[in-house]
Amino acid sequence: MNIDPRSNFFLQGNVRRINNAFIEDAFCTNNANAFIVVSLANGETIQLNLNRNTVVLNAFGQNMCLCCLQPGMRISAVISSSTTRSIPPQATAFLVAVQRNFRPPSSVTTGRIILVDFDNRFIITEDPNNIRNQTKFIITNTTTINNRFGAPVRFSALQPGQMARITHANFQTASIPPQTTAFNIQLL
Repeated sequence: MNIDPRSNFFLQGNVRRINNAFIEDAFCTNNANAFIVVSLANGETIQLNLNRNTVVLNAFGQNMCLCCLQPGMRISAVISSSTTRSIPPQATAFLVAVQRNFRPPSSVTTGRIILVDFDNRFIITEDPNNIRNQTKFIITNTTTINNRFGAPVRFSALQPGQMARITHANFQTASIPPQTTAFNIQLL
């Protein structure tokens, strides 16, 4: 009896649907291009290519950034019916929806905010004990921001020079500075 909750492909007209796939790997260069490698119940893997036209939804049906998809998440997807003959095969994803039962693994970093980019929705912090240790945190629609007293504040309240404790995804890109997704920012 197969107790693996992952599914296989379902053909629906000109598209294929995948339910409850497991993200094995994720790569995001910017919020316009990314790919994820997902595994299915039969052991098959497929690379889903995402672009600015791909709709990515969190477990509550709200839009997410492409870079917020991470290994360990369970997703459902609507993809192109054409795939490459590469290993793993590749297909374009039109819609990716994160399943409700996902709880992202997280880490906590404390640092001084040195840059706030309101247009591209990110901040860069540095370790106060080592100014060469910097991290870029992507701010999503689900990132919560609290002032020193725990009250919610807007993204516009963040300013260079402020100290912050940031709960974030426990993965980072290999870029300089490394970047990751912020779940919560607590000003200190």
